[in-house]
Parts: sequence; C-alpha cells; structure tokens
Amino acid sequence: MLFAYYIHALNPFLVQFGPGLGVRWYGLAYVAAFVVGIALYKRLARRGYSDLQPEAVTDFIVWGAIFGVVLGGRLGYMLFYDWDAFRADPFLIFRLWDGGMASHGGIAGLSLYTLWYARAYHVSWRNLCDNLVVVGPLGLLFGRVANFINGELYGRAATVPWAIQFPKELYTAPAEADAALRAASAIDPNWTTISQVEQAARVSPALREALAGILTPRHPSQLYEAALEGALLFCLLWLLRTRVRLPNGVLTGVFFIAYAGVRIIGELFREPDAPLTGPFTRGQFLSLFLVLIGAACLVFAWLRPSWPPRWRQASSRSGALRRAP
Repeated sequence: MLFAYYIHALNPFLVQFGPGLGVRWYGLAYVAAFVVGIALYKRLARRGYSDLQPEAVTDFIVWGAIFGVVLGGRLGYMLFYDWDAFRADPFLIFRLWDGGMASHGGIAGLSLYTLWYARAYHVSWRNLCDNLVVVGPLGLLFGRVANFINGELYGRAATVPWAIQFPKELYTAPAEADAALRAASAIDPNWTTISQVEQAARVSPALREALAGILTPRHPSQLYEAALEGALLFCLLWLLRTRVRLPNGVLTGVFFIAYAGVRIIGELFREPDAPLTGPFTRGQFLSLFLVLIGAACLVFAWLRPSWPPRWRQASSRSGALRRAP
C-alpha cells in the first residue's frame, strides 16, 4: 500500500449527554433542511413564483416535513429496505433516532401531502410541487452529508486515493468482524462488541491502525450523492425556476427524471443495502418509476398549461400593451 486510507472516525453526535443520548448531526441535517427550505420558498413566493403567500409557507413546510418527509421517508425505508424487521415489530417506525429514511418514500409522502394541501386550500398542486422540488434537493444534500458523518450507506470497494474505510462494515462482514474483535481485545480487553469497537475507533489511534489492515477501502458514495442529488439538482432547478418561463408542473417533471438519473448513477458507487432486482439495486429500480412519473408530469404540463403568478402577470401586461391603440 503506497498510502494510508482514511478510517472513518466522525462522531454522529454534536453534543452527547450519555449512551445513545444527545444532539445528532442527522437530526440537525433535517432541521437545517427545513429552515433553509422555508427561507428559499418564501423568497420564491415574494418574487411571484408561488401561488402560496409568503406568510403561509412556514406552516406548509413544517407539516409537509412531518407528514410527508419524516413519516413517508420512514415508512418507505421500512417497506423497501427493512420489511422483515417492520413486520416483526411495526413500532420500529417510530424509532426515528435509529436512522433509516428512504428518499423515495419521502418523495411519495410529500407528494400526497401537497395533493391534500392543494385541495384543502384551493391552490395549484403543480405550482406547490414545482417550488418544493426547487428547494427540496438541499434537504437531500444535508441528509447525505449526515449519512457520511454517521458512516452509513457507504460505497462499494474501491482503490481510488480518496477511498475511506468505514467501521460500520463490521456489522455485515463476519470474517472482518472477528478479526477486528481480536485486534481490539488485544489493545483493550473491555472492547468485546462491534459497537464498542466502532466507538473506540473514534478516539484510539492504535485501534484505527489495527483496523486499517482489516476494513475494506470504499467509495465515499454519500458525498457523491450529496453532490449529485443535492448540489447539482438544486442549481439546475433554481436556474430553471428563476431564468426560464415554464408552466406549472414542468419543474416537477424535470426533478423526477433528473433525480432518477443521478440516483441511478450514484448507486453505481454505493454498496447495495437490499437484494438486487435483476441487475438493479433497490434504489435504481424504484427510480425507474420516477422517470415515468416525470414524463407524465411534463406531458400534462404542456397539454394543460397554467402559470405561476409572475408569468401570468407578465402575460397580462404584454397583452394589454398589444391591445393599446
């Protein structure tokens, strides 16, 4: 080995009060996503891109986060990735502090919530969705960074110089786990479980040195996905929202198709966390349906066009000018 790989040793807690208790980066990522999402959605509303008034945005985002993102994402994870455990103990769905959220489930939950909200408050569902998908990728960005801090959803084996060794691999690799436990007990006899080894690796250079010869170097796929699903999608959709005159529903269609594309690419570097469906990972397979939904959104948007207030007002002004003598 010409160089040493970085062994993941980040603490999932910003502040820890006791075993398993404290302020987690994962939770802060969701808070940051909601706060930034509210601020940007209000900005779009003030600039005339939204049928929703700025003062109504906070309630819409907060309840959407609870019923759409959190419950939808958690239920999607249990159904798509951990069905056996969910069937054995349905109350696992409430253990949000254990992590386990599915972005496809969050998308589905948020879509259903916006449909209900649009009907209840008599606003355009397509317009609500268009503005949500513009700010939504920032939530994906923060969430993927939090996945990296947690050392979960790591990538496939790699030999690139920036590959990282993740101690969480030990939970699913029996041979490596046995070797790690032997090495850990030789350093400190009190380290007798994988959980203790994972925690000790954050503070013990000697243990990290021992694990360097055991753990598999892997792609930091969480960061790849943060860049693709988060930063890239946000920049694309923000530019389309603020620079191009588009009917309601087009941005939603673009989001579904673009998200599916970058998710399929990202999954090429991510270790599958569920059985394959043919040649596809679970994330890739579910993304194929998003392409179909996105295409339907685009077709409907062009066949039955409606416009955000900004463009309706611009059309009215230009029509008045043309009619003036």
